[in-house]
Amino acid sequence: MRIALLALCVTVTVVCATHTIAAQGNRIIYITPTSDDFHTYLSAAIQKKKVPVSVTIDKTKAHWILEPSQVAEQQVTTGHKVVNCLFASCAGNEDKARSSVQLIDNNGTIVWSYAVNKARGAKNRQSMAEAIAKHLNDDFLKNQH
Repeated sequence: MRIALLALCVTVTVVCATHTIAAQGNRIIYITPTSDDFHTYLSAAIQKKKVPVSVTIDKTKAHWILEPSQVAEQQVTTGHKVVNCLFASCAGNEDKARSSVQLIDNNGTIVWSYAVNKARGAKNRQSMAEAIAKHLNDDFLKNQH
């Protein structure tokens, strides 16, 4: 009885895993590592936003390669903030960050790209990654057949 139950559980698990891959249309993405670890934020954002792809660490198994640039941060100095508030408005005094990604197919063709700019610099990497994941799904994947 226990062996039959175990076999049933294994079968259900395999069927569920196969169904998940089939539901994603075998869409597998490799995210090129970045020295600032932004690729980790991208992987997490893809899962959080339920983007219908699998992320692999094996580049040879991927259908697409997502190549992110490093996050570029621009910190607004205290002096710049004071001058801005004295002679203009205090708006726009937040630190800023930007990044971009390119999605490349197996032929080396760029099939999609996106750039994101966010306020609050390093504190907003998660938000930047989530914006990229959302647009990857909405702008590219939903148009795939």
